[in-house]
Amino acid sequence: MSIVVTAASGQLGRHTVEALLNRGVPASRIVATSRDVTKIKDLADRGVTVRRADFAEPASLAAAFEGAEKLLLVSTTTPSERVANHRRAIDAAVAASISLVAYTSMLHADTSTASLAPTHSATEEYLRDRLPSVLLRNGWYLENYTSQLPRVMQGGALIGAAGRGRISAATRADYADAAAVVLSTDGHTGEVYELGGDHAFTLAELATAISVVTGQRIRYTDLPADTFTRALLDAGVPPELANVLVSADLAMSRDEMFTDSGDLRRLIGRPTTTPAEAITDALR
Repeated sequence: MSIVVTAASGQLGRHTVEALLNRGVPASRIVATSRDVTKIKDLADRGVTVRRADFAEPASLAAAFEGAEKLLLVSTTTPSERVANHRRAIDAAVAASISLVAYTSMLHADTSTASLAPTHSATEEYLRDRLPSVLLRNGWYLENYTSQLPRVMQGGALIGAAGRGRISAATRADYADAAAVVLSTDGHTGEVYELGGDHAFTLAELATAISVVTGQRIRYTDLPADTFTRALLDAGVPPELANVLVSADLAMSRDEMFTDSGDLRRLIGRPTTTPAEAITDALR
């Protein structure tokens, strides 16, 4: 019986496949899926089974999930299509008699005011009603900030609308490691894991961390929501994504991206990546 990882050509999915291999799961037991299997040919070369899966094509999902015991359903990227895509995947998992589905949701999905929360909450409800599941409510990615470092350093400022809200961010590799644990060990059915980094920070504190690591003074500029939206649009961010990012920052300002559950650390059996470590890695 195999473990299926969806969206394996994406960053979180690929990290999860690597984490499963690192934890001793034989490559022959792992099925990596993608809409474009040429992007994961390297995984096939290492003995991982590679199958095409398109969330818009139920027949492809049925073939991809055949013979699977466990499934990691990595949330899809387009918010307007997310719930329909996820329902098709869950229906295919039911038809394949999969015994456990782990879903990558978002922190506090059932109470968050962020615009992404309803799509995650709806998926959670649909999944719970149909299959044994475990909810991996991932917090914010540290990479959401480290990917901005060139622009931040050029302008000398980190901008946002998160106020003094605390953010429990971790790296994709941290969250992927947690997913690998859930998929490769027992005792997780029915659990809801609120996952976040050990080192919560405000964006002002993150700006200080960037300053320390880089040796360049970086300030945090907190903006009203409409001003932050305009700044993102002026930087070339697509309108839908800009709205998502602004909504996320406003949720952060209410501490909705903070958790002190310790779930992530306990699952992976080690401290989570610190902001300073993530910044240092990104600059290498």
